[in-house]
Amino acid sequence: MSIEPRITMITLGVADVAAATAFYQRLGFRRSSASNDDVTFFHMNGTVLGLFGRDALAADAGREPTAPQGFEGTALAHNLGSREAVDAAWNFAVQCGAEPVKKPHEVFWGGYSGYFADPDGHLWELAHNPFMELDASGHMTLPD
Repeated sequence: MSIEPRITMITLGVADVAAATAFYQRLGFRRSSASNDDVTFFHMNGTVLGLFGRDALAADAGREPTAPQGFEGTALAHNLGSREAVDAAWNFAVQCGAEPVKKPHEVFWGGYSGYFADPDGHLWELAHNPFMELDASGHMTLPD
């Protein structure tokens, strides 16, 4: 047996579902009608983003809830077609209330990227990778 290598949904544990939902809507994310007061689902290009109370998510996973401790060891990435698109998206996110973590700049691996954090500290990387093309749907294509 094997597990098919794909992600259908990413769920972020948040302190306040309504506040987090409002932030992502300001970014332009489209909320699904399947959402309710306890969980929000956003349509993504081929994936779903879920927002769920942090303590409720821990309980659902059978873990003890802990307070966020800065860097949690995960970043979500959104790749764009140019450096200018990265700058524009990063500036827009900050205008929408994101915490500016690392202003976009040239990076050691030859691309261009920056980071922002959502109101709960979840990191998002905005990047342009000149070595990985994006297909017509905006999905990154990897060489075999």
